Amino acid sequence: MNLAPGIEIRDLTHLEQLREVIEIEKRVWGYSDAEEAVPLPMLAACVRRGAIVLGAFDGLAMAGATYSFPAIKDRRATHWSHMLGVLEPYRDRGVGRLLKLRQRERALAMGIDLIEWTFDPLQAANGYFNLARLGAVVEQYEVNLYGSSSSPLWRGTESDRFVAQWNIREPHVERRLARQGPIIRASDTLAAACVLEARCVAGHVAPGEPNLEDESRRLRVEIPASFAPIQVERPDLAALWRATTRAVFATYLPRGYRVVDFWFERARACGSYLLARCDIVERREAA
Repeated sequence: MNLAPGIEIRDLTHLEQLREVIEIEKRVWGYSDAEEAVPLPMLAACVRRGAIVLGAFDGLAMAGATYSFPAIKDRRATHWSHMLGVLEPYRDRGVGRLLKLRQRERALAMGIDLIEWTFDPLQAANGYFNLARLGAVVEQYEVNLYGSSSSPLWRGTESDRFVAQWNIREPHVERRLARQGPIIRASDTLAAACVLEARCVAGHVAPGEPNLEDESRRLRVEIPASFAPIQVERPDLAALWRATTRAVFATYLPRGYRVVDFWFERARACGSYLLARCDIVERREAA
C-alpha cells in the first residue's frame, strides 16, 4: 500500500533544487543560525562526487528531502546520511520512508551496503522509525556530538546522538522493510529486564534510578513518548533525562549490547528501546 499517494521521489542535481533542499532543512529544524545548514557550494560539489540527494514532491512543491555522501568506515566504503527532513503537513504519511527506500536503492546500485546517520536517543518517533520501521541497529553513542544548536528541537540539552547502522543488504533489514516482524521475538521483548523506567511525576514523564549493573541477555530502556514539551516546559527535567540516558547507553553499549528495536506504550506516555547482546542478535540474523 502506498502511504504517500501522489508523492514522487526525484534525484536532485541542479543548483535551484539543491537550494530548496537547504530551505527544507532550515524549515524542519528551525535554525536561527544559517551556518548550521549545509552550505550550497558543499552540497553542489558532493552531488557530483557520489552524494545521493533526493526530493519528495507533491506536484511542483517539495515536501521533504534527504542527502547522504560517500564515507569510509574501517576501510569500507559507506554512505553517511546527513539529513532527512519532511515538512509538517506531510509527516506521518510515509514520505520519510519513501525517501529512505529510494536512498537504499541508489546506494545498492553504487555497491554500498552500509548507510549510517545520527539521531537523538530521546526523540521517540525517530527511534521507532529508524529501528522498528527501517531495521537499523545502534552500537555507538556519541556525547554532545554537534555541540550547541540554535534549533528549538535541540535547544537546552547537549547533542548526544546514537549512530544508526543500516546494513541495507541484510535479511533482517529486508524483513523490516517488508513488515515481516522484528529482529527479536515479541515474547523476548516483553521479558527484557528494565534498566531505566519512566515514571509520571507532577504531570511529566521523569526517569527513575538507572540500573547500570544488569547482565541480562536483553534489556529495556524507557524514554518519554514526547520529549519536546519537556524541553520547553521543564528544561531541568530534560537535562536529567539526557544525563540519565547517557549513563545507561554509555555503560551498556561498550559491554557488547546493541540497540535493536523500539516500541511505544501510549497508555504510559513512554516508549522503550530494546537492547540485546551482540551474540544474540547475530544468531537471530543468521537464522
